[in-house]
Amino acid sequence: MRLISWNVNGIRATLNKGFADFVAAEQPDVLCLQETKARPEQVQLPLEMAGYHGFWNSAEKAGYSGTAIFSRVAPLHVEYGIGHEHHDREGRVITAEFADFSLVTVYTPNSQDELRRLEYRQQWDADFLAYVKNLEAEKNKPVIFCGDLNVSHQEIDLARPKENRRNPGFTDEERTGFGNMLDAGFVDTFRHLYPEQRNAYSWWSYRGGARERNVGWRLDYFLTSSPLRERIAEADILAHVHGSDHCPVRLILR
Repeated sequence: MRLISWNVNGIRATLNKGFADFVAAEQPDVLCLQETKARPEQVQLPLEMAGYHGFWNSAEKAGYSGTAIFSRVAPLHVEYGIGHEHHDREGRVITAEFADFSLVTVYTPNSQDELRRLEYRQQWDADFLAYVKNLEAEKNKPVIFCGDLNVSHQEIDLARPKENRRNPGFTDEERTGFGNMLDAGFVDTFRHLYPEQRNAYSWWSYRGGARERNVGWRLDYFLTSSPLRERIAEADILAHVHGSDHCPVRLILR
């Protein structure tokens, strides 16, 4: 099973930057998008998406945040949000239940300039972890969650760790929040396969030619419940794919 996650930073813009060619080339079984910045009625999807079941969770604020899931197989059940009204206004989570796992796409809140949203971010991390752990127990099946988690967990996960200490995405609090997910039994699929790989990033600033120089951050992930560990065949960062300031990440399960 081929799963792909991509923060498209505006689906309408990405549609004009090779999105259809990417879908045609990859043929994902499930495609998860973050930061769609649109409602479904505002988007004219390409013919390559005709065989997919689509699910959207749009933010109350127009042109902001938002997630989507497109699946070749119809999910057994789909839910939106994590059950907290103060979290669920921004369209950040969709959960699709399949026969042998639940799949969650998530666009984690950014702590923002001067860390003005860091306290909220910490509450989000705790509540989201509680949500996916409860999902495991409630459905009695493994969970996969993917998306832009807006954190680089280790120094190896960004090009300039020393310069970015206490910047959004690399605070001790955010890194601890990610570590709590691993401690709770979730597997960072890319690091599971490539524990020492450097210069592997999924986001680059538009400034200063950062992408051309590969001055980036690994912000986009697939995490799985421990029982799926042995089914991880590939976990890739598709850095050659343009169309957003993020690139897609891919998980292939046996």
